[in-house]
Amino acid sequence: MNGKAALITGGAKRIGAETARTLHAAGMNIVIHYRSSRQQADELCYELNQLREDSAAIVQADLDDDTSYGQLIEDAVEIWGRLDVLVNNASSFFPTPVGTITLDNWHNLMNSNLKAPLFLSQAATPFLKETQGCIINMVDIHAFRPMKKHPVYCAAKAGLAMLTQSLARELGPDIRVNGIGPGAILWPDNDMDENTKNFIIERTALKRHGEPKDIAKAILFLVRDAGYITGHIIPVDGGRSLNI
Repeated sequence: MNGKAALITGGAKRIGAETARTLHAAGMNIVIHYRSSRQQADELCYELNQLREDSAAIVQADLDDDTSYGQLIEDAVEIWGRLDVLVNNASSFFPTPVGTITLDNWHNLMNSNLKAPLFLSQAATPFLKETQGCIINMVDIHAFRPMKKHPVYCAAKAGLAMLTQSLARELGPDIRVNGIGPGAILWPDNDMDENTKNFIIERTALKRHGEPKDIAKAILFLVRDAGYITGHIIPVDGGRSLNI
């Protein structure tokens, strides 16, 4: 892992930041993508560079901009001269009950959860082929079993699940493509009442929520230790997908 380079979209905070720390601790150089979280990106970059000099950098891009995908990949490759891992982590999430769905809702959720991972993966393919690298997509257990009031989000993640499998067939044998299906790891930034949180936890087999490090460790496994795994989505959900 030493000297290899990873680009993590939405890497400035939450699960993205924990993934950056975990891959960095394993020896990788990290490119932290952010859209508007410049302060958090700067702070994380400083933290990682204090641990190992010249091992982390930041790049800004708005993934709603159709022209951003190729430029983001080129910027990331220019920093370290290579790209070994693309983690498509950036995601928007909010409810869209039927009767309230707008085209803006559709574009927002589809862009971040499906369109950007596709076009970033396509732009990264030539560089990942050179390094025999891999792509990790942040899917969701609700790609397979729908969540009430979130039809657009669930449809986007279902598309990402199929994209993960399709890319694995398309890009093998040079590039492995896998996904992670998080369950109750972090609560949404918008308010969620305690009754809803307790209901979700009770439907897990382990009767507790997970931590960002659980996702990050699964990503590290797929990057470092899973050389014969491609086209799969690993649920990291405490067994919730057994009982949605």
